[in-house]
Amino acid sequence: MHKVKPEMRVVFTLLLLLFAGFLFLPLIVLLIRSFETDQGYALANYVSVWKERDMIGAIWNSVKVSAVTAFVTTVLGFILAYSIHCTKIYRPIKGVLKTVIIVPMLLPTITYGFAIMYSFGNQGLITKIIGHNLFEIYGFNGLLIGYVIYTLPPAFLLIHNAFGYIDKKFIIVSRLMGDNTVRSFSNTVLRPLAGALGGAFVLSFILSFTDFGIPASVGGTYSVIAAQLYQVMLGSIPDFNQGAVIAVLMLVPAVFGIWLLQYLEKLNFHYDKVTEVELPRHRVRDTGFAVVSSAIVLGMLSIFAVMFIAPFLNSFPYDLTFTFKHFTDVFESSDLTGVYKNSLWVALLTSLFGTLVAYGSALLNVRTKLRARGATDIVSMMTNTVPGMVLGISYLLLFNASSLKGTFTIIVLCNIVHLFTTPYLMAKNSLSKMNPSWETTGELLGDSWFKTIYRVILPNSASTVIEMFSYYFINSMVTISGIIFLVSAHTSVVASKIKELQHFAKFNEIFVLSLLIFFTNLLIKVLCDFLQRRRAAR
Repeated sequence: MHKVKPEMRVVFTLLLLLFAGFLFLPLIVLLIRSFETDQGYALANYVSVWKERDMIGAIWNSVKVSAVTAFVTTVLGFILAYSIHCTKIYRPIKGVLKTVIIVPMLLPTITYGFAIMYSFGNQGLITKIIGHNLFEIYGFNGLLIGYVIYTLPPAFLLIHNAFGYIDKKFIIVSRLMGDNTVRSFSNTVLRPLAGALGGAFVLSFILSFTDFGIPASVGGTYSVIAAQLYQVMLGSIPDFNQGAVIAVLMLVPAVFGIWLLQYLEKLNFHYDKVTEVELPRHRVRDTGFAVVSSAIVLGMLSIFAVMFIAPFLNSFPYDLTFTFKHFTDVFESSDLTGVYKNSLWVALLTSLFGTLVAYGSALLNVRTKLRARGATDIVSMMTNTVPGMVLGISYLLLFNASSLKGTFTIIVLCNIVHLFTTPYLMAKNSLSKMNPSWETTGELLGDSWFKTIYRVILPNSASTVIEMFSYYFINSMVTISGIIFLVSAHTSVVASKIKELQHFAKFNEIFVLSLLIFFTNLLIKVLCDFLQRRRAAR
């Protein structure tokens, strides 16, 4: 590998300063603030929190609903992934399943709750079709449905990716050896997937435990820890010290989850070679999984159907006259269109600078000999561990009295740090597969390190860079947990504005704004996929 150049050290130093100032320092301030009392530093804040029955109840509620969500999501994600990889379902149906399952990722989580309300409420679309209420939507039931919809796509993608490394040859061999269906299924599918299934469970649990958007819309009187943190920090009398304690407590399951994920990695099987084998047709199995998988996806889509219907009706469900009035009102409102423009601006800046930061970090880690390059892996692990609300409150405590408060800069920086892990790992995986001697060759030809990166490395990883941009943009458009404490009247984005509109029961405006986010993200996703396919064709 080529020698370490001064420009590498300069870039690495700048990245370390970025993360020191906007990850490590805010978390240190958060931890210190959690011990701060009128009499100095002590454990009094933690003691007072643990004495509050409401707080203990909220933590228990969060653990309970998150655990049930994680179990349901893991089972559903496995069924969908198994249907795609281990059955002879008609291929176009498999393509539809893989495409439709990511639809919820294009919407803010706070929108899920309003879709559930308009689907299963007393006057909801699905309630009207069935003729009666199926269940109470506020509280545990509503949270469970919302969390499952929210966590199913990432859990499915995790299991789906793991299925790609399972050698299906062993499934056939097991049956030829006389194993019954249960034994064969257990040994050739479940055991190799144990790590991925455990990872999906942990991922779903953490995402549910730390989400704020869904409880904000359908939580009702069922208190969870994320809602408690919001009330403490933005209630009538904010208590920053108690908020810091709650934020630190929210870190505990996340840290434990990351440790458990690393342990579960040991359960993963590693085949020397994965054989491409076509499994034989089995009419009962194929039909059964096709029906169940389709039911899962259609059930999820049916909840969002009302979002595409209600804004086009005069007053759903009372006046079903078709109208464009609600869209016209939104587009004529400078306040709402301004919020949408803010979201686009934040997402674009986050995508550009976030991709630059994540790609640069991976580049220095994989393709240089810098001694401290492993620090970027530590940063990646931390950003994967820290929930958005915890990072947001850390920024609030650190920058509350600074010129950064309430600016686009602090929102963009929060998004870059919060969403860093996945794009970083994308880039790291791509760069590690490239020829390690390219930089050395460029150096021998007289090119600088930057020139070699621009002319050789970047073009060969362009597809990954496009994917990183897409990830940052889409998630910046839908995130609410990380920025809910940071937005101001001038920097409000669509996700935070939806929370404000909820108080005035302006659900038509909420759905119109949600559709704007959805179609914007869909456009970016389609465009990036097209560019990736074009690169691959070249």
